[in-house]
Amino acid sequence: MLRLIPFFSTETQLIAALRRAEGRAHKVVYERYAGKMLAVCTRYCANRADAEEVMIDGFMRVFEKIDQFREDGSFEGWIRRIMVTESLMFLRKSKQWRQELPLDDVTVEPDYEWADASLNETDLLRMIAQLPDGYRTVFNLYAIEGYSHAEIADTLGISEGTSKSQLSRARMMLQTLVKKAELGASGQAQIRKDTYEKTQRTLGR
Repeated sequence: MLRLIPFFSTETQLIAALRRAEGRAHKVVYERYAGKMLAVCTRYCANRADAEEVMIDGFMRVFEKIDQFREDGSFEGWIRRIMVTESLMFLRKSKQWRQELPLDDVTVEPDYEWADASLNETDLLRMIAQLPDGYRTVFNLYAIEGYSHAEIADTLGISEGTSKSQLSRARMMLQTLVKKAELGASGQAQIRKDTYEKTQRTLGR
């Protein structure tokens, strides 16, 4: 089934217009994908202003490299890979993201069932944003983008052991954040219950 796109009948026509460097095609692509791609960049950059800058650079790269898209896969997926690459380039420039840990620093095997089924995506993304840059980068590449440790090591210029170490640390930190969130939620529920019971007693009910 063909998808209808404003100004263009199909995605193929949109891509053809991009290759002709038509301004309206640039606008359509930006409006269609900006929300999703900002979310991708924010997972890596954490700071929204930095993420927005990276996203804009990413779209510029999309428009420059459109001839390299072979149309044998998802156009959105191709854009996403460019956004991830741009995010990693930004992190490399910061010179603070490579928080490498020796394997013997990981003294506790994390519980991989750390995510409560009731935890929504917004809460999870907020917790991921709290991770140190190195942990967050490896976690995103492994758990969300589906990279192997070998691919992460090659992409980031680190060892596979470091990749595994940072992933373990990231998962342990997330597990801790989830537990804190659960305790906070139960605490708030107890406060509401106590307040309700006190109110009922005050009212003589």
